[in-house]
Amino acid sequence: MYFIDTAGASPNQANPEHIVDLDMVGTGYAVDAFGEVMAEGGAGLVISSQAAYMYPIPNDIEVQLVRTPTEELKSVPFIKDVAMQNSGLAYMIAKRMNHLQAQRAAATSWRQRRARINTISPGIIVTPLAYDEFNANGEGYQRMIDASAAQRVGTSDEIAEAAAFLLGEHAKFITGTDLLIDGGVIASIRTGEYQLG
Repeated sequence: MYFIDTAGASPNQANPEHIVDLDMVGTGYAVDAFGEVMAEGGAGLVISSQAAYMYPIPNDIEVQLVRTPTEELKSVPFIKDVAMQNSGLAYMIAKRMNHLQAQRAAATSWRQRRARINTISPGIIVTPLAYDEFNANGEGYQRMIDASAAQRVGTSDEIAEAAAFLLGEHAKFITGTDLLIDGGVIASIRTGEYQLG
């Protein structure tokens, strides 16, 4: 049995509340629900985003978030006060929360069913969502691509190959982790070769 969650609205597609509701709370409900019915040996995958690495959340806040039930997430002060400021912050925080939701599930409900769950964080991949972002911020996206080691966008096939690995027989010892597939964008940000903004 497999579970894949690809829910997401980008910063240029929706307001902060919609992004938090869909990308974070909706994904959380799906992870929770499937954690109650996954078959032993099953595997799940949440498609997150490289944006999850772009806004560092203090460790004490992450601990609070990972321990907060899905239905209470929107009442956490950090979500109300920071994530709701604008769509960009909402998106980055929601996508980081996807990682935390998978970690919580891997350690609790999914573990109890002997099932695995992970996340993938794609960079700029050629999809309809990416076209919306290019139309809104094409120059910024091009600078990000140029600063990456790969110096190109990724393809859906590349993400599908990684997903097949994480869901498959060769990844049975991998759970509660994220695979960043961004061509080196986050590495460029962390080393100062590229600056957001």
